[in-house]
Amino acid sequence: MATKRQTPVLVLAFGLLICTAAADASKFVRPPSRPLVTTLHSKADSHPQQVHISAVGMDGMAISYVTEDKTVPSLVEYGRAPGKYSHSATGESTSYKFFFYSSGKIHYVRIGPLEPTTVYYYRCGGAGDEFSFKTPPAALPVEFVVIGDLGQTEWTAATLAQVNRSDYDMLLLPGDLPYADMHQPRWDSFGRFVEPYASRRAWMVTEGNHEIESLPVVGPRPFLAYDARWRMPYGESSSSSNLYYSFDVAGGSVHVLMLGSYAEFGPSSDQRRWLEADLAKVDRSRTPWLVVLLHAPWYNTNSAHQGEGEEMRKALEELLYRARVDIVFAGHVHAYERFKRIYDNAADPCGPLHVTIGDGGNREGLADNFQRQHKTAPLSEFREASFGHGRLRVVNGTHARWSWHRNDDSFSVLRDDVWVESLSRSSSCNPPRGPSPPSAAAAWSDEL
Repeated sequence: MATKRQTPVLVLAFGLLICTAAADASKFVRPPSRPLVTTLHSKADSHPQQVHISAVGMDGMAISYVTEDKTVPSLVEYGRAPGKYSHSATGESTSYKFFFYSSGKIHYVRIGPLEPTTVYYYRCGGAGDEFSFKTPPAALPVEFVVIGDLGQTEWTAATLAQVNRSDYDMLLLPGDLPYADMHQPRWDSFGRFVEPYASRRAWMVTEGNHEIESLPVVGPRPFLAYDARWRMPYGESSSSSNLYYSFDVAGGSVHVLMLGSYAEFGPSSDQRRWLEADLAKVDRSRTPWLVVLLHAPWYNTNSAHQGEGEEMRKALEELLYRARVDIVFAGHVHAYERFKRIYDNAADPCGPLHVTIGDGGNREGLADNFQRQHKTAPLSEFREASFGHGRLRVVNGTHARWSWHRNDDSFSVLRDDVWVESLSRSSSCNPPRGPSPPSAAAAWSDEL
């Protein structure tokens, strides 16, 4: 949300951006789908593989890895210099069976306390390769990469390589990771495939429909592989489920909520009770930014997955609106789309921006049929059926920059670029209230 003083400059810049993007689009020829990439394990059974990390609390990291050898300990050694491990921590492990498939030993180790914005070197299981990661900052600015519906294709490889060319602090993924679809070796291949990236920055994920992996009557239970392999720090936010949780970044300046599109969300559900309690704890004077991720978009003008997020929207949208959530990221639809600030299917300067970014590179291809006559089409400010990734740079307590970068194979192209103002700093949107009166909705002209 831009102030009146800023509006002429920002709107002009935005207008120039859209004109440029439209000109580029007329020249762009969208390439065909790319094949799957299968990443094999060629080392000893005792050698740790599929290493990835997630943030735990304000000063910890959780390290997850897999070994085929069940005797390898759940151990992480770490320090601030290569090859010099001044600290160590032990953790726990699990494994699972999926019909005739048996997983390796899946290790989970928490380490810390860690210093912010610091590089740590570590190794897993008492042997194997050395990895390194950088901890997130303790204060703003902070930069997130946002990428959904990732998969493991040549397009995915190109997208991740483009992400890696510019530094960032944390990756957020709103569901659909390996597209294993019950073929469990694809989980192993995916873990190896993303290891070069997921071992060096925290990956915070939530589930998508491709993680369900369950059949009626015969089972197994939904999310069996996902919960075992991609355990998130849900207990830290008093959640009882790995399918929804929250965490703070940059000293609490950004509060991120990962919601579960495929967990119960009705009036008496655990997820709703947890969400109400979590939002009630947020002090917007200390936490100016509220960001939400979920899988099935609540607003979508693409013919793909049309209306699939509607029931969840009806159940939870008012909670997010009254909390003045700033941005909602979704996946599921294999394209990119950004809406105006919106609430209950109408433009509202106190509603969140909704962004669909299910375009990481999955094997199912792109969803290229946008509906021009859709009821929310006038509220859709940018949409394109291309693979790519997004970046949210929260600069300070009032402003953040959102950009979307199209994957043009060997390089990325900046296609959408807007500044966002925190609703916590908007005098017209505080205190939180119910549906906007006409006077508030009319203030839309002053928004980006």
